[in-house]
Order: sequence, then structure tokens, then C-alpha cells
Amino acid sequence: MAKQFSSIEPIHREFIEKQRIFFTASAAAEGHINLSPKDAAALRVIDPQAVFYLDQTGSGNETAAHLLRDGRLTLMFCALDGPPMILRLYGMGRIAKRGSKEYGDLLVAHFAGSERPGARQMIVLRVELVQTSCGYGVPRFEYVEDRATLTRWAESKSETELEEYRRLKNTRSIDGFPTGIDG
Repeated sequence: MAKQFSSIEPIHREFIEKQRIFFTASAAAEGHINLSPKDAAALRVIDPQAVFYLDQTGSGNETAAHLLRDGRLTLMFCALDGPPMILRLYGMGRIAKRGSKEYGDLLVAHFAGSERPGARQMIVLRVELVQTSCGYGVPRFEYVEDRATLTRWAESKSETELEEYRRLKNTRSIDGFPTGIDG
């Protein structure tokens, strides 16, 4: 049975911090819905009403485009091992641009000032609703290892090459919406 909460309770935070993967879901009023898996090592709980994740350069930037148009964002965590549970964080998201004061402050406070290779921006979620459900239908999986491909790719690029890639691939969503990355 699903249960709803107005904030992230300590037990929720503990669950979130144990996960290795989470999923983001976003959409604008028109166009495609985006659903993306993310490395949970990039996510931090700020307080009972806010989380953020350090977003890496990728082939698209749909979440950023949707946040600029609509703001709605859902993060989902599900236990792939241990006791079953699904936890969703619903709320309004926004972008902390790389190089901004907020980005720098969050980086220092939550990542000891160290960016991950290919860091592009931070996605900040102001949590309006937390929902848990049983997760009984989620299969169990065993964690093997992190994939190093994205990190190796980013490490093989100079900052100038990463910026050029972002200009070519990350300034517009698949629906043509701007993402906030200057082109």
C-alpha cells in the first residue's frame, strides 16, 4: 500500500543513500516524456525538502529543457536488493548552472569541492511529496560494478572539447526546447 509524506523522513534518507541507481522523469506540456537512469553516487539529500544531483555531460539534456518549460520533476528509487520498496520524490526542479555561486556552494558542501569528470550542471529538486510503495514486483538484482565508460570518455576530453560537445548536443531537447546551455 502506498504511503505519502510531506518531506523526506530519516528512514527515507537512509534508503536513498543506500541505492546505486535512481531514475528521473520529466515532461513539458507537449512533446516527449523523459525517463533517465542516473548514478546514485551523484545524488545528495540537502534537507527534508530538497535533493540535488551532479549531472554529467551526456548525449541529451532533456531534463534541463523540461525544467525550464515546466519545472515538474520526479525521482524514483527502487530496492534492487534487500527489503523491497519503491520511493518517489515529487516536486519542482531547477538547474544550478556550472560556474554559478549555487553550483560552487553545493559542490563544496556535498562533494568536497570536487567535480566528477564531465560535470555539466546540477539538478535541484524542491520536494513537495514523498511516496513509498511496496516494491514487491521489482526483481532482485546483484550489483556487479559501476560502468567507467562515461567517466573515461569525459576524461579523454579537454574542457574546451566538452564545452563544444555540449554546444552541439545539449542546447536543445529532442523536441527543440532550449536547455539553458548556451549554444
